[in-house]
Amino acid sequence: MRFVMPRAVRRLRRPRLPRTRAGQRRAVQAVMLLCVLALLPATWMYVVTGDRLRTTADAPRTDVAVVFGAGLWDGEPSPYLAHRLDAAAALYRDGRIKVVLVTGDNSREDYDEPDAMRTYLTARGVPDGRIVSDYAGFDTWDSCVRARKIFGVHEAVLISQGFHIRRAVALCQAAGVRSYGIGVDAKHDVTWYYGGTREIFAAGKAALDAVFKPDPRFLGPKEPGISRALAVAGG
Repeated sequence: MRFVMPRAVRRLRRPRLPRTRAGQRRAVQAVMLLCVLALLPATWMYVVTGDRLRTTADAPRTDVAVVFGAGLWDGEPSPYLAHRLDAAAALYRDGRIKVVLVTGDNSREDYDEPDAMRTYLTARGVPDGRIVSDYAGFDTWDSCVRARKIFGVHEAVLISQGFHIRRAVALCQAAGVRSYGIGVDAKHDVTWYYGGTREIFAAGKAALDAVFKPDPRFLGPKEPGISRALAVAGG
């Protein structure tokens, strides 16, 4: 029996390319416009953060450092998160910061990034009283908004991996936190490449967050943790 392709399937064949030069020119222009629009968010991030990136050696002396969560392995910081926390501990030991705000996910009882980050930092010489926990830092924008509105942070050093730090700085700047970013080293493994690829798509959402400034998933009342920690530190 001879097979006859259904009419509906035949209609789904690849679209025909424009035959006229004018049509081809319009098609090329449309593709170029789409490429430009796709690159605009990333360009915005690079412009906003151009002079805002530092290293642990030349980070400005600032009261607060913000460390963003990056996952747990068996209840302990993942290697990527550990590198961020190591940088925060080094800044504290060098006297460049006074308080560390750890912000991460604690949306379920069996997953608590901020407490794991606190435990890691105290084991490396940061006093417990100099660590403040944000349990509702579900994404970068939420963490930045909450740092400003809930914890009263006006200026901070942000710590993350290089592929994420520009987005973190751009969003915190948009949220009203004068920010400097430290991109810590990371092994170029599968996670690193995934993170870099993810940032291409995350840039679009970041631009929308910066423009429309949505409320975070959870806002809640103001918390005095930062001011108390600074009072203890004499800041």
